Amino acid sequence: MKTQDAVVFITGASRGLGLAFARECVRRGARKVYAGVRTPNGSNTPGIEQVPIDVTNPASIMAAASKCGDTTMLINNAGIARITGSMLDSATIDVTREVFETNYYGTIRVSQAFASILATNGGGAMINVLSDAVWHARPFLAGYSASKSAEWSFTNALRIELRSQKTLVLGLHVSFIDTDLTKGFDMKKIEPRQVAEAALDGVEAGKEEVLVDDFTRQVKRSLGEEQSIYLNPPDIG
Repeated sequence: MKTQDAVVFITGASRGLGLAFARECVRRGARKVYAGVRTPNGSNTPGIEQVPIDVTNPASIMAAASKCGDTTMLINNAGIARITGSMLDSATIDVTREVFETNYYGTIRVSQAFASILATNGGGAMINVLSDAVWHARPFLAGYSASKSAEWSFTNALRIELRSQKTLVLGLHVSFIDTDLTKGFDMKKIEPRQVAEAALDGVEAGKEEVLVDDFTRQVKRSLGEEQSIYLNPPDIG
């Protein structure tokens, strides 16, 4: 599927990776880009239309889907992360519930709302923004890692189901991106624009999985080894 002439709906598009996706879609000639945001701010970027959506609110999702019935590409990008000091922290369960509500259940809700729209419009494509955290759980981001592992599993099942309606489902795996989400983290980060480019290149090449950076590829390769990276993680990465 080509980005050119596509109608793209992106969740979490007010800033960071979501905004980078929106800009890259416009650059590639998308016919229309819906930028899903919690609260539209009146931004008037040519080719980008802000649409209110809260992925934790089913009514909000259905309203967005009803408004954007011409969508041919869905990008499930909305996500949050919360830091905990320890797996034994008493706040871990509450934090994990909050993260799952956006990252996992939010992705399910939006996918369910837009899947029939994609089918009606010829199949199209869906990009689910995942992480190297799917395979490499860091204790201080344990809730986030668990939510992304669950989202990966959902993505893998959804991909099989939606093949019958000719919808490409791409799982996008990446390590730390230089956004507000990782502000203050002292580690190597990749630019949002590079991630958006890699994901859209993958869709246009018909790929079902894209691993953006070297560390993410290293983590996945190690899964077949006796001492995988998730068993012996580096200090930073």
